[in-house]
Amino acid sequence: MRYIIALLALAGLVVASLALKVHYSTETEPCSINEKWDCGIVNHSPYAVVGPIPVAAIGMAGYLALAVLALLRRARLVLLGAVIGLGFSLYLTHIEKDVLLVWCVYCVTSLGIVSLLTLCTLIWVVTPKRKRAARAG
Repeated sequence: MRYIIALLALAGLVVASLALKVHYSTETEPCSINEKWDCGIVNHSPYAVVGPIPVAAIGMAGYLALAVLALLRRARLVLLGAVIGLGFSLYLTHIEKDVLLVWCVYCVTSLGIVSLLTLCTLIWVVTPKRKRAARAG
C-alpha cells in the first residue's frame, strides 16, 4: 500500500508543479477552458498564496513529504499529513466554488488525488490492526 500512496503523492507533486507554473506565468494557459474553468484566474488570485508562498509550492512540499514518509513506512504521519492536506484542499475548493466562482482543473485534480491518498492511508493504518485482532481472536 505504501507504494500506491507514494505514487499518488508523486502524481500530486506533478499536478502541483503544473499549478505553480501557471502561478508564475503571464501567458494564456491551456487549462483556461471557459469562464467557469480557468486556472489562471484561480492561481493569480489573492487566495493562491499564503504570505509570500504560493499554495502550489506548499502542495508540492506536502506531496513530496507524504511520498517520503510513505516509503519510510510512517503510516500515521502520512495519515496526519494527508488529512491536513485534504482539509486545506477542501477549503480551497470552497474558495473556488463560493468566492472566485471559477474552477482550476489542476486544483480539482489535486483534490481527487489527496482524497484517494487519504483513503488509501486510512486503509493502510487500519488494516494491520484488523489482521492482528483476527489472529489473536
